[in-house]
Amino acid sequence: MANILGIITGKTSKVEALKAISLFYNEHKFHQIVTPNPEIILSAINDEELFYILNHSDISLADGFGLKIAALLSRQKIYRFTGADLLPYLLIEANNNQRRVVIINRSDGLSSDSDIKNYLSKNYPQIKALIISSPLKNSPSKDELKLIKDFNSTLAISLFGSPAQEKYIHSLKNLSTSISIGIGLGGAFDFLTNKAKRAPIFLRQLGLEWFWRLLMQPSKRIQRIWRATAVFMYQFLRWYYVLPHQYRANVAVLMFKETGHLREIFLLERQDEINHWQLPQGGLDGENLVKGGSRELREESGAQTFSVRGVYKNLHKYDFQDEAGTYNSLSLQRHAGYRGQRQSLLITQFLGSDDEFSLNYWDHRAWRWVREDEFIKTLHPIRRESGQLYLKKLHELTSADSR
Repeated sequence: MANILGIITGKTSKVEALKAISLFYNEHKFHQIVTPNPEIILSAINDEELFYILNHSDISLADGFGLKIAALLSRQKIYRFTGADLLPYLLIEANNNQRRVVIINRSDGLSSDSDIKNYLSKNYPQIKALIISSPLKNSPSKDELKLIKDFNSTLAISLFGSPAQEKYIHSLKNLSTSISIGIGLGGAFDFLTNKAKRAPIFLRQLGLEWFWRLLMQPSKRIQRIWRATAVFMYQFLRWYYVLPHQYRANVAVLMFKETGHLREIFLLERQDEINHWQLPQGGLDGENLVKGGSRELREESGAQTFSVRGVYKNLHKYDFQDEAGTYNSLSLQRHAGYRGQRQSLLITQFLGSDDEFSLNYWDHRAWRWVREDEFIKTLHPIRRESGQLYLKKLHELTSADSR
């Protein structure tokens, strides 16, 4: 298992993966398999939903020789098993057990619905397949969902390419389908339908599939290959060797509202830890405090109607290794890789109604208003030191307003 830019992958060998797949069918519940490669992991740095899905899958198979190199450089063990190699095993297993398989095909993909249907009919006649042609999107339409439910399939394969395929498959998790295994496999079917030619096996063994793709489609592939090789390796080396010595610029947002004579403060409960209540917060990513803090507040809570009341720079600094919970586990949510955070504060006043609030499932599980006098004790213990500082700033601000 290796931690590559915060994504945990490569724990499962080929033999273990195939054994697990058989067990998944017997458990009669939804399981997601992901196959991150350098491009997908780079995308996950700035896509929190994709990051969450990759790290909360049932199996994460390392796909891409660049991950093998990154693991070697960081002295981590990793198994590599590509999606293109996994697909034939999934089809053999499905054929042997006469499984019902739904394939969500990209409507503008290389392999048409009929290409895939003809290939399956010829090579895996015992598979009962439903092929849905769809434009790229992150979840099924009502009509697609009805088709999937009515077909009663146990295996779902999306051919959208990342990140749409991972998000589409993940959206099926809580939609009461019969699916036991869901996976995104990009263009893996194109090799089987002869719409694309895969690299010779000796190039694959040498980790030079990227070179083969470049030879086949130089104008189309050059930018993607540059990103998957040079850009990925630069980001990995920076993440592994440089960022652990630096502090990330971060902003916490204390949003309050006046209710009669009471003042209440808005809190969020972290998705990955029950009863971990905290203020909305996030990285600034080069933005100023007002712009970055307002963006984080909107993204994390859905709040739109608020006014900025106070801005305070670099009030609190902490190391991730000193914090409890997920920060000390291998599945580090601090995918930015920094040593810790240098936290500033934005104080805002909420002026709207609570029906504005809408949470992202990958960030938080719940929200609440707490009275000012209950604020500190409601915060998670690791948040209370900074909470005292921020509450003091709120008192100073509101006291100045009342004079």
